Amino acid sequence: MEKKLQVDSMPGQTPHIVGENIGLKEKIGYGTGDLASNFIWTAMTTFIVYYYTDIIGVAAGIVGSIMLFSRFFDGVSDVLMGYVIDKTKSKHGKARPWLLWLAIPFAISAVLLFMVPNVSTVWQVVYIAVTYNIVCLVYTGLNVPYGTMNSLITQNQYQRSVLNVFRMSLALVGTLIVSNLTLPLTNLFGGQQLGWVLTFLIFGVIGSSLFIFCFKSTKERVKPVDQQQQVSTVPLKESLKTLGKNKYWALATAFILLTYIFNALNSGAVVYYAEYILDNTLLVGLVTTAYTVFILVGMVVVAPITKRFGKKNAIIVGEVITIIGYLVMLIDLTSITLIIAGTIIRGVGKAPINGSMFALLGDTIEYGEWKTGIRNEGMVYSGGSMGIKLGSGLGTAIIGWVLAFGGYVGGSAVQTDAALLSIQSIFIYIPLGITLLILFIMFFYDLDKKYPQIIKDLQARNI
Repeated sequence: MEKKLQVDSMPGQTPHIVGENIGLKEKIGYGTGDLASNFIWTAMTTFIVYYYTDIIGVAAGIVGSIMLFSRFFDGVSDVLMGYVIDKTKSKHGKARPWLLWLAIPFAISAVLLFMVPNVSTVWQVVYIAVTYNIVCLVYTGLNVPYGTMNSLITQNQYQRSVLNVFRMSLALVGTLIVSNLTLPLTNLFGGQQLGWVLTFLIFGVIGSSLFIFCFKSTKERVKPVDQQQQVSTVPLKESLKTLGKNKYWALATAFILLTYIFNALNSGAVVYYAEYILDNTLLVGLVTTAYTVFILVGMVVVAPITKRFGKKNAIIVGEVITIIGYLVMLIDLTSITLIIAGTIIRGVGKAPINGSMFALLGDTIEYGEWKTGIRNEGMVYSGGSMGIKLGSGLGTAIIGWVLAFGGYVGGSAVQTDAALLSIQSIFIYIPLGITLLILFIMFFYDLDKKYPQIIKDLQARNI
């Protein structure tokens, strides 16, 4: 049974919250962390299968098996990294120093990923499996601390939302830049393996520089209410138990997991829909750009909206707008105009989701500290990172499963009605169902209205 909130301050008194005023440079600096990630990670995840199959010549099924194993490996490494962060003691803080320590190793490991040696297929597969999982491990060592920093920079809900807006906006900018530069750069450098290595060497240098800038321009301010916790050792089992008692963490993690299943379906299904339903593969770029650009446009107003109405309400409204976008598309599944219009509406609707999800997760840290007495930012954010990776993996798997169930034949000019229905399902029906499920989950998330009182209680304990 949940404790009753108690107030030790004067009625109507607004509690002082650590990090209420964050400067523009720090906001931009924080956002460059996800820009750095996308210069390497997005480029890698978008093109890596194509590179392995078409440039190196490894079978797609083998590549897919490596990716699937890596998702499970990621889930374990995320939790362990969260625990490591909570135990880290450095003059730079507990999460922030990892950006400095791993910025250059991440870039080097990403370049090594493309340096597949000209040996037998068996040894090439071994090389790919080892280097890909090393990249995933180093990325976890960067991404979990980076996400954790949001809650360590400030306790202010609005400032967390603003930081998240900068993060996700710059991440989308990185996605647009990299998706449009990767192939032209590789072709400029010859189009073969050397071209890919040189391209990722450039991306690696840019990414490492941005991570270091993120490190230098940010500051950890938030400390545990129980100062003894900084030097005490909380066992892994006990830290995991605190997550089990944090219902809002479970809701936020489920929200992130479903959102990234949606994202994987949205990005992976568009090429099939454009080719077999709209009969024009050139529409892939148009649909993707329209969706991304209008998320960016919507992100401009996310922070003031969440400040006025709260993250929960902003997310609910965003999901309702997303549903409207799908309803527009359902009017005529073969109309390019309606598909583009629905995509634009969906992009606007997804802006508050992208702009709020990690700030939402950050707020659950104070709730967990208030309820259990243990502040474990790393463990909390490891759940979010795990949700991203498992959600992306499941979304990609769902595309394959549904297409296979519908009898889809790759490369065939004509598909059966069942196959066409499977394509419609992964592009419209299943994402629409996920949107409705997210909407249902969010009705149970009422931490926004409790948060100021929780901060008061935590401050009272520190008197």
